Amino acid sequence: MKHIWVFIVVLALTSCKETEEQTAAGLLGEIEMLYAQGQYGQTLDSITSLRERFPMAIDERRQALRIWQNASLKMAQADVIRTDSALRQTLLLIEQAPDLSQANRLRMRRDSLRARYEAMCGVVRMIHFRQKELGRATTTSNVKK
Repeated sequence: MKHIWVFIVVLALTSCKETEEQTAAGLLGEIEMLYAQGQYGQTLDSITSLRERFPMAIDERRQALRIWQNASLKMAQADVIRTDSALRQTLLLIEQAPDLSQANRLRMRRDSLRARYEAMCGVVRMIHFRQKELGRATTTSNVKK
């Protein structure tokens, strides 16, 4: 009889505890809210936390992957815009440079900005490619079910 009570108490305690998926779903809700608010850096940090804390919450991790890609895309696009603006301004400054020394420094800055611009455009293209890839994989897995 004593063992039955111990079993009942243990069963009651474990049944009240949230499952890993429920806890991960709560964190996923917070991640979605951060993304909606445009806090992309915090969104990515929270997704990293979700991945580390809940390795077996597959559905939540899959949903978080889509948010990760979207947040990364938004950050990369914003960086492309900032870099493009700085590049345009630098090109104007090169034309207005009073001496060769300053013009050469601005040309080095221009080259650096061009390299950054190209790299960030490559990041945007890669994210778009991965999103298409993930979309096909999700469609294929839904068909198999």
